[in-house]
Amino acid sequence: MIWIVVFAVVILFIAFCFYQNNKLDLTKYEIKSERVDRDIRIVHLSDFHSKPFGAALKKAAALSPDYICITGDFINDKGRNRKRMLNYGKKLTEICPVIYITGNHERRLSYFYELMKELENTGFNVLLNEIKKTENITFLGLDENQADFSDYKARKKGTFKYRDMSEYFAKLEKADNFRLVLSHFPENFCGIKEVNYSQYDFELQLSGHAHGGQWIMPFIGPLFSPGQGILPKYARGTHGDKPKLIISRGLGNSEFPLRLFNHPEIVIVDIKKIPD
Repeated sequence: MIWIVVFAVVILFIAFCFYQNNKLDLTKYEIKSERVDRDIRIVHLSDFHSKPFGAALKKAAALSPDYICITGDFINDKGRNRKRMLNYGKKLTEICPVIYITGNHERRLSYFYELMKELENTGFNVLLNEIKKTENITFLGLDENQADFSDYKARKKGTFKYRDMSEYFAKLEKADNFRLVLSHFPENFCGIKEVNYSQYDFELQLSGHAHGGQWIMPFIGPLFSPGQGILPKYARGTHGDKPKLIISRGLGNSEFPLRLFNHPEIVIVDIKKIPD
């Protein structure tokens, strides 16, 4: 009898873990702007970590976006499922243009530039500290390269030197349409001092990386994020007004295998034209 109970508990636990890691949440935001001449929909995907998430692909297609933005860690630092993820990427580009930036995981790969070429060949717009201007949106894709494990130790000690991205923001500020920044690291928006991104003139930043804090506990909130530590401030939701930061909780897992009360998330941003 005891073995039946143990078996049932194990099955229930496995089912619970599967649900926590695969139940897909949709989070919608609306931004009104005079810098677009029509309504624009962006689907923000982040932190797949080599997970070819079939439900996310189907949902992204059903949402009929104008752009898909991927804010890094599409493939993990072991290169797992590399070919499958490249094929998955091709399917995303069949939906609409895909704007992609790197995360810390891609940056650790010895074949980083080869992978960037492969992603470009799938149809991704790969932005490495580059600007891409479209009819209604100018994208700035940042490649912060905060990837080495020694960087985490330095941030913990308070000795890490963040890159000065002001030259790229100066170019972005000249754009005459909606200005959107893609940055893997949400804490760079306002959690760092002299070189934070919130001081610049643009409309929106999309970020990932924090995985929603991995576990989100009642009355406590997100528990941990690399680079921010315990009880991270920039782990989910929105921060600021103009510019505004929107953080994706991500879709996959890194080394830690379980999300808790923190389902994978697709972020939808509807940019609404302000009537004349």
